[in-house]
Amino acid sequence: MADHGVGRVLACRGHWIGGKVAEPDSGDYFFTSNPVDDSPISKIARGNAVDVDRAVSAADEAAKSTRLSVRERESVLTSAAALLERDCEAFVDLLIEEIGSPVGKARFEIQMAVDALRAAAGAARRGGGQTFPSDAPDRFSLSLRQPAGVVASITPFNVPLLIGVKASSMALAAGNAVVALPSEDAPLITLRLAELYAEAGLPAGLFNVVTGSGAEIGDSLTQDRRVRAVLFTGSSAVGKHIGALCGAQLKPAILELGGKSPLVVLEDADLDQAVAGAVFGIFLYQGQVCMGSSRIFVEDGLYDRFAAAFAAAASTLPCGNLRSPDTLVGPIINPRQRARVRSHIEGAVAKGARVLAGGGWDGNVCQPTVLEGVEPDMAVFDEETFGPVAQLYRIGSLDEAISLANASRYGLSAAIYTRDIAQALRFAHDVRSGMVHINAPTVHDEPHVPFGGVGDSGMGRTGTEESLAALTQLKWVTAQM
Repeated sequence: MADHGVGRVLACRGHWIGGKVAEPDSGDYFFTSNPVDDSPISKIARGNAVDVDRAVSAADEAAKSTRLSVRERESVLTSAAALLERDCEAFVDLLIEEIGSPVGKARFEIQMAVDALRAAAGAARRGGGQTFPSDAPDRFSLSLRQPAGVVASITPFNVPLLIGVKASSMALAAGNAVVALPSEDAPLITLRLAELYAEAGLPAGLFNVVTGSGAEIGDSLTQDRRVRAVLFTGSSAVGKHIGALCGAQLKPAILELGGKSPLVVLEDADLDQAVAGAVFGIFLYQGQVCMGSSRIFVEDGLYDRFAAAFAAAASTLPCGNLRSPDTLVGPIINPRQRARVRSHIEGAVAKGARVLAGGGWDGNVCQPTVLEGVEPDMAVFDEETFGPVAQLYRIGSLDEAISLANASRYGLSAAIYTRDIAQALRFAHDVRSGMVHINAPTVHDEPHVPFGGVGDSGMGRTGTEESLAALTQLKWVTAQM
């Protein structure tokens, strides 16, 4: 990949440490590529353990010496939201070029990030404790919430701005310092966020960015004992590894991992609404969404009509033109992920699955694909594809849908379409999932809600209240009067 930079003028970016650009200790750089055609777009510092130590040291010093008041934290985060709105078009361009985001998804992500910053600004004033009655006379008993210290934020490529903002803004609102390690596929977004925070008035050292390979430097960051909490969004395999490292140090970790989210359509559902929800739920950002509804269970009485309408919708979805507001499906992020998506489709077809729509490729764009007849011996059956691939299953009852939905080791999001509220609420109660949506897609998020999953989909929750609790330490204090 190193020869990508030959003869080209590329953006060259170092780390962001202590409020300024920092060159890599090794002097090494790597190149990032535009997913549309794999052309190079930037030359990025390749971090090592020394760089991680520099960033953690800067964060640790800032956490100890820079104690922002609640008003100051609120002001910085409010200003950052306004600056992000001001620079919306620049971030749209970055999301399109760096991660192959369709423009509609890019604007959606930016607005969600603005909302998250404003929610965090408000949360800065809600990090208090409480008072308790005491068994002893004249004893004053209370609790305090204090910042954890240094928080590590390890973010993915698919929604790098939103997740980067959610993780960092809540950590900052609680009074912490942050060291961010972005996906090597999306470093420019996080580096640009660092500049935005600095312009908003955040003191140097409270937000730092080390770029490079998570496989090479992730352990150095998570195992540093000055790091008091870890926020990770990514694959279940890496999340389990990080969880084990943090567990060995009794260090809290919030892990938002993969999914194989079920969408159930009962025969009394509004067909058009259910099809639209399924299309959005699995094909948004070419299926590279952890909440993607890759398993769709349709009751027998509606199955044939749903399958025909869903396959037709998938076959006519606008693809590829990232600047068109109608486009949901763009390029798969990198060659490794394209190989995974291709192997899941081809492996299923080779073992007897039927393709109702898609299945082919246009350059780096996988056509929206609908599979039928997927069986347990196929990789796509229970592995996360992370691409625009949906599996349809015919069911005879809600009980069967719940049983099949719960058979997965994942449990991030689930959805049901029905006019029967009793059936909907029974599904919401019985399905093994961290989030459930009734007559709405599996893909949904808001900054203040408890977001997260169960099983291989993760541990812990994010959201204003949940993040405040996770990123602070609760201390009990008594005073005898």
